[in-house]
Amino acid sequence: MIPLRDDQPRYSPPYLNNFLIGLNLLIYLFESALDPDSLKALFFQFGVIPSHVTALVAGSGRFHASAVLLPFLTSMFLHGSWMHVIGNMWFLWIFGDNIEDYLGHFSYLLFYLLSGLMAMTTQVALEAGSHVPNVGASGAVAGVLGAYFVLYPKARVLTWFPPIFFFHLPAWIMLGYWFLLQFLEGAASSVAYSRQTGGGIAFWAHVGGFVAGIVLIKVLPERPRRYRYASW
Repeated sequence: MIPLRDDQPRYSPPYLNNFLIGLNLLIYLFESALDPDSLKALFFQFGVIPSHVTALVAGSGRFHASAVLLPFLTSMFLHGSWMHVIGNMWFLWIFGDNIEDYLGHFSYLLFYLLSGLMAMTTQVALEAGSHVPNVGASGAVAGVLGAYFVLYPKARVLTWFPPIFFFHLPAWIMLGYWFLLQFLEGAASSVAYSRQTGGGIAFWAHVGGFVAGIVLIKVLPERPRRYRYASW
């Protein structure tokens, strides 16, 4: 189930949303130019490794705090594959402009970063012993989806069901289904992790980000003088 576009109008240009998309794509182009060993080193340095966070919280002196905590920010701008980055940026392109329109540029940046931080915190809390670096904008993008779910539940989303079916779905159905799927996959990944067969997708970050977006959009105020002209 792939969203293609929505019908929710916006009233200001999505400068920051477009900047975030461009930045993520540029960083991925840099990643793609690296050899496998350098890319692995990049992920281990700038991705979030839950076991390192756990060791730091437990008082271990093995890791410096900055080396463990800075990746909570930098990991949001790294991606493991072209499908990973394209998928995240596609969702951000469709849904992010309306959230930026609602919040304003600076508040949207704050919202995006906080959603990503809360998403990664959820992932670390639920898979605290993992030694695998977590990367991707998925948690922050999930926050955008959670906010959209609250603000525009009746917006219609043109959705593609491969290979040939297209339907207009209310946003609450499309995004509610997405969230339920992430929750179920997260539960399954936790079982697999406990059996030492876990994969590499941070489903709990998706769940945490979505919930964070729901909470944050109720806390952050709508920007003033928003309804001047509609633009798509």
